Amino acid sequence: MRPRKISRRRFMRLAGATLGVTAAAPALPAMALSAAPRGASYGVQLSPFSLADVSLGSSLFRANRDRALSYLAFISADRLLHTFRLNYGLGSSAAACGGWEGTASGLRGHSMGHFLVGLCQAYLSTGDAQYKSKADYLVAELKKCQDRATTVGFTAGYLSAFPESHVQNLENLTGAGTNTCWAPLYSIHKTIAGLLDCYQLLGNQTALTMATRIGDWIYARLSRYSQSHRESMWNYMPWNAGEYGGFNESMAKLYTITGSANHLAAAKFFDHARLFTPCANNQDQLSGLHANTQIPKIIGALEIFEATNTASYYAIAVNFWNMVVGAHSYANRGNSKAEYFKDPNSIAGQMGDDTTETCNTYNMLKLTRRLFFHDPSQAKYMDYYEQALYNHILGVQNPSASHGFSTYFTPLRAGGIRTYSNDYDSFTCCHSTGNTESQTKFQESIFFFTGETLYVNLFIPATLNWRARGITVTQATSFPEQNTTTLTIGGAGHIALKVRVPSWVQPGWQLKLNGAVQPIAATPGSYVTLDRTWANGDVVEITMPMALRLEATPDNASLKALFYGPILLAGAYGSNNLSQTPTLDASSIRTTATPLQFTATASGASVSLLPFYKLHGQRYVVYWYASALPTATATAVATRTAAPATPTATPAAPTATPATPTAAPTATPVAGAVYQVSYVLNQWGTGFTAEVTVKNASANAISGWALAWTFGGNQQVTSAWNATISPASGSVVASNVSYNASIPAGGSVSFGFQGSYSGTNSVPASFTLNGQPCTIIN
Repeated sequence: MRPRKISRRRFMRLAGATLGVTAAAPALPAMALSAAPRGASYGVQLSPFSLADVSLGSSLFRANRDRALSYLAFISADRLLHTFRLNYGLGSSAAACGGWEGTASGLRGHSMGHFLVGLCQAYLSTGDAQYKSKADYLVAELKKCQDRATTVGFTAGYLSAFPESHVQNLENLTGAGTNTCWAPLYSIHKTIAGLLDCYQLLGNQTALTMATRIGDWIYARLSRYSQSHRESMWNYMPWNAGEYGGFNESMAKLYTITGSANHLAAAKFFDHARLFTPCANNQDQLSGLHANTQIPKIIGALEIFEATNTASYYAIAVNFWNMVVGAHSYANRGNSKAEYFKDPNSIAGQMGDDTTETCNTYNMLKLTRRLFFHDPSQAKYMDYYEQALYNHILGVQNPSASHGFSTYFTPLRAGGIRTYSNDYDSFTCCHSTGNTESQTKFQESIFFFTGETLYVNLFIPATLNWRARGITVTQATSFPEQNTTTLTIGGAGHIALKVRVPSWVQPGWQLKLNGAVQPIAATPGSYVTLDRTWANGDVVEITMPMALRLEATPDNASLKALFYGPILLAGAYGSNNLSQTPTLDASSIRTTATPLQFTATASGASVSLLPFYKLHGQRYVVYWYASALPTATATAVATRTAAPATPTATPAAPTATPATPTAAPTATPVAGAVYQVSYVLNQWGTGFTAEVTVKNASANAISGWALAWTFGGNQQVTSAWNATISPASGSVVASNVSYNASIPAGGSVSFGFQGSYSGTNSVPASFTLNGQPCTIIN
């Protein structure tokens, strides 16, 4: 979430509803051993290894990890504690942090939990005691704050960097604003999540005591209200006040540790019918919802299923995943435009500098691996995981900065460029999820296990120490620069080795055991199995042929992204801030001496194509207008390969500032045109936002557009995104910006604005696009 666009969503107050169910839970095997002992885990068929059992080899992943480790070692614990100490009347001589951690921010304190998680992961990954010591110090100092809750007038157990009145404002559905009620439960969830990791990963008993106090506190507060009122709280969206992160996940996790019925009840208090009911019924009603508000809730639903075996929660998680991956994801496998879900399969019309928020993909990866634990027959989960990991998360860190940092958005418009956070002045959510958390756990999904079966999911250099079996597995690879990987067994014993055959693999996939080709039939999008007694020094070599392929956007078959195997390729454009999307001559693509680097001609000019995750410090192009690739050299793909088949819930079956308003472009009206406008209004007090979508339902493309309307009252536009609006009141014109000037036949474009008003505020009575009347489709 982000302060500038925090209010851009539909304002809904829906009563609680009973969850419908369209999917059954999978068969429940005997509970597998887990990396961290905990309570019941219904439906879980696979387990992860501890981060301490898998060490990364030399790769870009380890280089990114090491930069994040440097930042975790560098960051001042006392500066992170500053606002907590002030909130509890304790002295602090440390300097305040900036960004969302500033002393006047309603989200101050939200980063604490992220850093606790990152420190736990850093310690497990390296064994370096400095990370554990810093985490233990933070826990001890936070306990001093929590112990003073009643002394300073808070309820027992309350732990946050802002007054408890912020929570009361949410409960009263009032006071939304920067420093009065800005998603208070979101921030508190981060803290309890970090404390639970300190207990489960570091064995810090004090952290569990503190997390239990928070759990008791939230139960006491929420149990006073009806589910209908709690639903209104979760729908309270000015300043995203009702966003609660993954509080339901943490409470269900706490329940599996404590066995307290109150903790389980509190987890279910966060059930959100506006989201859960459509998902349970396999209905995609995500459009207009703040994306990263929803994804953690779904992870929480899956956690509740694992704790209770209540099938509806599993259906919610599976259906949601299918919807997001199949109908709301871009080529880099991220999602959201300006932080929000748009209409299903609306990609081409939703480009800009504010696409694919990092937090969203961080959470989608968490959800994806958890779903794979439930149904390892569905290799699609790890196919998506791989592509989101390489094409989004690997590229959010700045390789030129010793501390790495992170992007907030990854712009996908033509001419986009990545921008990054810094040490202390940009503490957004993505600053932490993108760097301190994501970059310190790359080894978590390379290997999974169940019983004597070992899954090899990702092709990243790493060594597994499977202590329970007395076996090591070392993966040596230069993937994706090379299409091979080698697994060397240390020790001896019987295991079934299952290796993923990716969905993108081309004919010629091959597996050798100790130099001999094995007669194994490999189906793309599945796993192959070698079930045998292994000897020390056994070697498995795998060849995975890759090819170029084009992937069209679902709403514009001419706009495509280019891949080589799973890797998204982008054009390097230096400082050229393009005004329009180039046309790629697919027949001109040629290899170079550098692995994974190509040359091509686009709009008559030569361009270098390289992995998107390597494009830093310059502008780029991800989506092109392109015809088909020559069939002799590549595979042309007409739809997103990451999208699953028809969704089913049965598994076994920093933002750019809007440009200064300019005059409307000169555009020739298209004869016989049919234009449609959707105007979604969200208002509170004397403020409002509007999200406007213009659809070109004519048979001709539009080059340059200007949408005109007259406000029906005393509205005043204060800011806009993806368009320029002039004048600010009365009869106004919204004009395209450089990157969305073209609207193809059948395509659409969206923009929005924020403003103030007095009196009445309603949808304008009429619109014209380039002088032609529009149909209002609200």
